[in-house]
Amino acid sequence: MSSLSVRFLSPSLPSSTSAWPSSTRLAATQAERPVELSRLEPRVEEREGYWVLKEKFREGINVQEKVKLQKEPMKFFMEEGLLQELVNVPPEELEKAKVTKDDIDVRLKWLGLFHRRKYQYGRFMMRLKLPNGVTTSAQTRYLASVIRKYGKEGCADVTTRQNWQIRGVVLPDVPEIFKGLAEVGLTSLQSGMDNVRNPVGNPLAGIDPLEIVDTRPYTNLLSQYITANSCGNLAITNLPRKWNVCVVGSHDLFEHPHINDLAYMPAIKDGQFGFNLLVGGFFSPKRCAEAVPLDAWVSAVHLVPVCKAILEAYRDLGTRGNRQKTRMMWLIDELGIEGFRSEVVKRMPQQELETASPQELIQKQWERRDYLGVHPQKQEGFSFVGVHIPVGRVQADDMDELARLADTYGSGELRLTVEQNIIIPNIENSKLEALLKEPLLKNRFLPEPPLLMKGLVACTGNQFCGQGIIETKVRALKVAEEVERQVAVTRPVRMHWTGCPNSCGQVQVADIGFMGCMARDENGKPCEGVDVFLGGRIGSDSHLGDVYKKGVPCKDLVPLVVDIMVKKFGAVPREREEGED
Repeated sequence: MSSLSVRFLSPSLPSSTSAWPSSTRLAATQAERPVELSRLEPRVEEREGYWVLKEKFREGINVQEKVKLQKEPMKFFMEEGLLQELVNVPPEELEKAKVTKDDIDVRLKWLGLFHRRKYQYGRFMMRLKLPNGVTTSAQTRYLASVIRKYGKEGCADVTTRQNWQIRGVVLPDVPEIFKGLAEVGLTSLQSGMDNVRNPVGNPLAGIDPLEIVDTRPYTNLLSQYITANSCGNLAITNLPRKWNVCVVGSHDLFEHPHINDLAYMPAIKDGQFGFNLLVGGFFSPKRCAEAVPLDAWVSAVHLVPVCKAILEAYRDLGTRGNRQKTRMMWLIDELGIEGFRSEVVKRMPQQELETASPQELIQKQWERRDYLGVHPQKQEGFSFVGVHIPVGRVQADDMDELARLADTYGSGELRLTVEQNIIIPNIENSKLEALLKEPLLKNRFLPEPPLLMKGLVACTGNQFCGQGIIETKVRALKVAEEVERQVAVTRPVRMHWTGCPNSCGQVQVADIGFMGCMARDENGKPCEGVDVFLGGRIGSDSHLGDVYKKGVPCKDLVPLVVDIMVKKFGAVPREREEGED
């Protein structure tokens, strides 16, 4: 049995109009503003293989741009021996000079290494590239072997971009870890700072009976382009800011296209399968924006060329001043959607880009399905099992066990999801009963978790992350457990936690979101708190939530959430439920 087939659809499939509410389309309908011709001059140029900001555009640039100008970060990967030289320097010596301090705190992020200076000094988080969230048992075992030797300092997280992050890494081990990653077909290259993040796709790609298209070939192509097959793509390693991309393959929109800088939306045009494009979605502390239509359609063949053209337009023209105003949507706002589209067209191979197709394949009225639990695959006689990973945190032994289960019951494959869960695909139906009796699935990673646990997402928080204002993962679990003790719910309520306004936990798409902040308790003393968001939606009627209440002390959260559950989500207090029985 193979689950690697690519399925292109005929034009006879159901079509729909745009899957996005009118509010997300405003930027595309605003009157176009005239743009000075000088504004369209590229701000970067190629020098000795690297793309560098021109001298005339260096006034008022942000600190990160200055760090890049002082020393090219990708040289640690491209120039042999440079990383080893850094590794050999004692930590106390690295601290003495700003350039080496910036090396470990900033430039190594281009290699996927994030120094945890504030809470884990001398240790790094390593972020992988895992297109479509697909990984193997061998890869999982290798990552487990890396974190195991770090003891209590080592662990791994499933991220909100279908990816692995491993923790506890020390600098002297990095060259050997990189060799091990390459041997199992993994890389961490270009996974941080001003680079393209992990390409997201349908976690059920190739196995879902109702999928529109198998996204894996496309996310793999994008990933291969982004890192030049793990050799380093220097043309796109000096973006003004980070950049997210996804390929949609399901009616469920598991891929969250509205919060990506580029989203490929399946559509038929003139009988040919391809994608309409959405652009500009992002979160930041000062602004959150949903992606807007580019009025563009590309065939599957032009998937990479249009990605390249959009990235180059952003690289060339994006501003590099205030870091809070350097994401791609700010450039779209400045040029207008038509002006931005024109710049993309200039960078296409034939300087042509077709207008959007009216025949989108995503069904607008679609109830988003639950992938947790046991579900039949399109391959007769096989099923997949979605298991809940509480707030995405796993230890080395957990990873080894997951790898064993994938080998014993499936095809040696695991799928990571943007909700920080894991899917075990390709299980013969005759093996399901035995799999469900496995201790890991009965005691820790449940296929059928409690309703309030199903949609629980949490970023790293201040346990490890220097940006984190509050602790998130343990607190998220405790609040959900206590709320579930006090009220009975009839459906999952998605609760997302993020430790700071950067919103890695994506609180704006949650039913209830909690964004870390400093608050004041009843005595007026500073304490850990949250801003509470309500009303985020995912799926075909997706939109971002709004602030419901600001500055709530974390210790006062449970009664507030209980009240929200009763008033907004139809929950019933346990006392009344028991009395009625």
